[in-house]
Amino acid sequence: MNHHDLMEDFARTLPVMGPLAGLDFGEKTIGVAISDRLRGVATPVLTIRRAKFTVDAEALLKLLTTREVVGIILGLPRNMDGSEGPRAQATRAFARNLSRLTPLPIGFWDERLSTVAAERALIEADTSRKRRKELIDHVAASYILQGALDRLAHISRGAALGG
Repeated sequence: MNHHDLMEDFARTLPVMGPLAGLDFGEKTIGVAISDRLRGVATPVLTIRRAKFTVDAEALLKLLTTREVVGIILGLPRNMDGSEGPRAQATRAFARNLSRLTPLPIGFWDERLSTVAAERALIEADTSRKRRKELIDHVAASYILQGALDRLAHISRGAALGG
């Protein structure tokens, strides 16, 4: 199994360098963000409009291969009380299916506030409502990925310090 709930476990599966992808998996779309090789900054890339799993996975894996991605962060939509409902279960099912098609490690990131933060950032940037709807998924994916990148940096600093 190559998917991980704990960032520490996910971190151990990664090469030292190489970009990570952040995914915001929704009912109709998959928002995609990709980091730089040093994993400092998450950049929103695009939103894939979902069709069926095989088509979605093919488009996604083609992009990840082109960008030389070495790991995937998948936003896990927990309920505000931390429990997992149908959306989280659908996300885990997507991860299971995706892991059959790629050896890339998949880490789950609690995404409870990422869409809210993305929406707020777009409103502050005075983005029109129509444009916000187009951007929200991959901007949310960049919030998911940035949160995970910050956590991974913290983990690797701790490891470097021997703790």
